[in-house]
This record gives sequence, C-alpha cells and structure tokens, in this order.
Amino acid sequence: MTSPSNDLATEWKDALQLYPLYAALAREFVIELPVCNDLEAGQNTPPQESVEQARQWFADMDQRIQVYQLRQFLQTSALAGEDALRNLLQHHLRKPQHSDTDRDKVDFLLVQYFSLAAPSRLEDTDVDVQYVAQVLEPVLGFADITLPDWLAPLADLMTEANACKTLSELLGSKVLEKSRKLKTSSQENYYTPAAMVSFTRFSFLMRRVFFRLMHGDLNAISDGLRELEANGVATLDCRRAQFSAEEPIARLRMICQSWKVMFHAEYSSGQPLRMLVDLRNVIDHALEKSQKGSKQPEKTKSAAAGVQSATSGSDAPEFEVSRQTADWSEDALADPHAGPDDSTES
Repeated sequence: MTSPSNDLATEWKDALQLYPLYAALAREFVIELPVCNDLEAGQNTPPQESVEQARQWFADMDQRIQVYQLRQFLQTSALAGEDALRNLLQHHLRKPQHSDTDRDKVDFLLVQYFSLAAPSRLEDTDVDVQYVAQVLEPVLGFADITLPDWLAPLADLMTEANACKTLSELLGSKVLEKSRKLKTSSQENYYTPAAMVSFTRFSFLMRRVFFRLMHGDLNAISDGLRELEANGVATLDCRRAQFSAEEPIARLRMICQSWKVMFHAEYSSGQPLRMLVDLRNVIDHALEKSQKGSKQPEKTKSAAAGVQSATSGSDAPEFEVSRQTADWSEDALADPHAGPDDSTES
C-alpha cells in the first residue's frame, strides 16, 4: 500500500515536470490564468494545500487549452519530447472523468507519442496492432488488446482510404467523418487499451495516406502549371479555389511551393487543404480544356484553357468540396482550427 504522503509526493513530482510545458502553452496562446506560486518556485516539499492548489491550477488550464492549441504547440515546441508527451498522456488518462475534449487530446497525444517513438522508416505493413501496443506500453502498460467487434469498421475504413488517389477522393469518401463518428460513439469504451491502440494505429496510417495524397496533388498542380505555361497560358480563373479570376500562373507556382512547406505541419491543414483540393481541380479542368482547344483555331486556345479575358464574364463551373471537417487529432488534417486561416494529424 502507498501512504497518502507518498501519493502527494508523487503527484507533486509529476506536477513539477508538467508545469514548464503548461506555462509555455499559457504564454504561447495568451491564456490568462494566475501562476501557481509553489510550482513556479519549484518547491521540493510543499504542504498538502499547495498540492491541492496545483491540482486545481492544472484543471483550470485543461479547460482553457483547446485541442488545436495543444496540437499546434506540441508539433512545433522543443519541449514536446517523448517524456513530455508521456507525462501529458498519463496526466489526462488519470482523470476520474473524461470530457470529449479530453478524449480528443488523448487521441492526438497517443498518435504523436507513437510517431516520435516509432522508427522513421517504419513500413505500413509493420504497423500492426501488436506493434502499436508494444510502442505504447510505457504509457498504457501491458494489457489485453483483443479487438471487440465494434472496432471492426476501422479496417474497412483504412482499406477505403488506401484506395483513394487524390485528396478530393479522400474527402469525398467521408472516411474521416465515419471514423470520427465511431470514436465519439464509443464514449468511455475509448479508454480501453484495445480501443486506444486501434485508434492510434488508424490515425497514424491515415496521416501517411493524407501526406501521400497531398504530395501527389501538389506535384500534379506543379506539372499542370508547367504544361499550361508551355501552351501559352498566362493566367487562370481560380475563383473556385478562392483566388482571383485572373491568377498569374507564376504566382500559383509560388503558392504551391509555399504549401509544400506549410503542409509539413499538420495543424496547417484546414482551409488551405480545401484550397489545395479546389486548385487541383481547377488545373485539371484547365488542362482538359487546353488539350481540347489544341484542335481549335489559335485565337480560341487561351479561352479554352480556362483563361479569363478582360471582356469575358463567364464563370467556370464550380467544383463542390464538402466544407464539413473531421477532427484530425486522429487525422489533424481537417480541424477547423488548424492553420493560419483560423482554424488544423493521424
């Protein structure tokens, strides 16, 4: 048996380890909450009252810290090593009651921890349930990971996601929404080891699908812009992608290059992701028109390629992309709080 004094000592030690990260979060997002003086001072043997005050301080901070803030901070901060993630996970998992926000934080933290702890060149085929459970053992401990029937749909969703060839197909498949619905409907069953391991595996692999498709779309846009420019096209009507009616191809190329950098941070994938999907379809549509127009008289080629002339008032047909987004703590790519447009990982 552990004495109450030892329990308090352990709790205080854990609090001292967590405090620098929470304090940095508060500074980063200007969370106005008075500091916890004893934690700030780093006292080694505080009275019970100080431990209770620290407990309340962390509870107040947890209520103020949003999921997207935690995601953004932990993917950019030097404080977010394996030890820090493990401490954060244990802090949230020890809570006697969990809110939906707690679950989303745990979901992201598990995937982030697995991503850091697993080898960088890990093959998808090696990411089975047993391996994920092994990597997460320092956090979840050794436990039975026999999958219950209600988790069976995850395998089908993963197969469906792997079959997608573009980001547009992925968003249209509603895989993210379906996995999100499965997770939210699990309620407290989410905190069983088998469920946490399964959702971590799914989210990790979905991140890889997302980045594979994202790079594919970016490469297709770059190739398409080069081909259109070679065909004499200088501007494109990109209103459907939230750009101008006469967007210079040179500027689109620069934007595409900046996206390649920005999308390395998964929290930057909300509105820019939808713009990327729409721009890919603008380019594909323009290429199709350009190829058909190559058989027309020279004076009609630029219009056929989707160029908006000074006298043209016609609108290109809109490509509809679902504006519904799924939380991407399992899939950080569609969080409405993800990026500079705020808003948004697997």
